Amino acid sequence: MSIQANNDPVDLKRYCARTGYAGPFEPTLQVLSALAERHISAIPYENIDVLLNRGIDISSEAVDKKLIEQKRGGYCFEQNGLFKRVLVAIGFQVELLAARVLWRAQQDTPPRPRTHAVLRVTLDGEQWLVDVGFGGCVPTAPLRQWQTTPQILHREAFRVVPHGGAFIVQTQLNDAWRSLYELSPEPLLDVDYLPMNWFASTHPSSHFLKDLMVARATRDARYALLNGRFTIRQRDGSEQQRQLGADELEAVLADTFGLMADQTWRPLLRRIAALPVG
Repeated sequence: MSIQANNDPVDLKRYCARTGYAGPFEPTLQVLSALAERHISAIPYENIDVLLNRGIDISSEAVDKKLIEQKRGGYCFEQNGLFKRVLVAIGFQVELLAARVLWRAQQDTPPRPRTHAVLRVTLDGEQWLVDVGFGGCVPTAPLRQWQTTPQILHREAFRVVPHGGAFIVQTQLNDAWRSLYELSPEPLLDVDYLPMNWFASTHPSSHFLKDLMVARATRDARYALLNGRFTIRQRDGSEQQRQLGADELEAVLADTFGLMADQTWRPLLRRIAALPVG
């Protein structure tokens, strides 16, 4: 079934086969939550093509080929771009937003450019923030934009804090609130993501060019690779970590994230495995 969404076709049948979603196609909060959960569980976050100097094409055709046909993952502009088209095809009212990433930033770190994509969905007059492309700490369900008290998503706490004319999305880890990103409320056009994607995938200061980042979240646990460090965080907060060699990296990419390495990946994986543990 091919449906037009903002003049870009999206094959909902193939998308649902990729994510395992088997529910109704109705613009409701229940459907929105189920779609987001299945997307995050099935399509991993990853920046492998950036590290291989292949660049990132965020056109609809390229994203569908990579994330759906080739069963690859991607980062925010690919993930949320695809998810937006799926939602619009079903009948949701969706806006594109941009965010300044704060995750792991030191207090004296200069402001980073806005290089993260987020969606805002309006349902019955209420606005929800939806993000399927933030890696290891991605919110696994929609967040009420105007609710400042904690919101529990699959046993994890998130909150949205007003900050001047913007919003800061935070998550609670080890009894402390950690900021994910500062979100600008002004809606954007699809074309506005082009320079942001170019910066994120090509600029020498972009962290996507420096570190391997792969993540996936299920209802039971979060799985994350940061270079050779593999972390499993259960929903109860318990955590396991181990450092991987090149062969182990390839096995974890396949078994945990569904990413089958080809020969062009192996020099990268050997280089990642040889990095000092930090």
